[in-house]
Amino acid sequence: MDLGQWLRLGWDRAGAWACVVLGVVALVVGWIGVSDKLYTAEQVPYVISAGFGGLFLLGLGGILWLSADLRDEWTQLDKIEDLLAAQSEEAGATAAPRADAPQSDHLVSSVK
Repeated sequence: MDLGQWLRLGWDRAGAWACVVLGVVALVVGWIGVSDKLYTAEQVPYVISAGFGGLFLLGLGGILWLSADLRDEWTQLDKIEDLLAAQSEEAGATAAPRADAPQSDHLVSSVK
């Protein structure tokens, strides 16, 4: 699989890595900017721009990575569901409701 195809299929993982790398770079740049400033007033712009921006990018990277993992899980579950449906059709089983299964109108109860 070439890089273009991987980026197209795994755009959320690629975005997650990009956000994490940019977030770390922003935090390092902010730390370097703050480290040689003596007065707090000179440090505030670095904290606001690089610090908050870096934390935001790290959080966004984590969310994108989580989204990619959830998409993978749903893809696997869809494959399992398709496999079970195919096996069910081969066995000739039908999804008829059981006679002893509760009906939805029986579940309603009046509470006083």
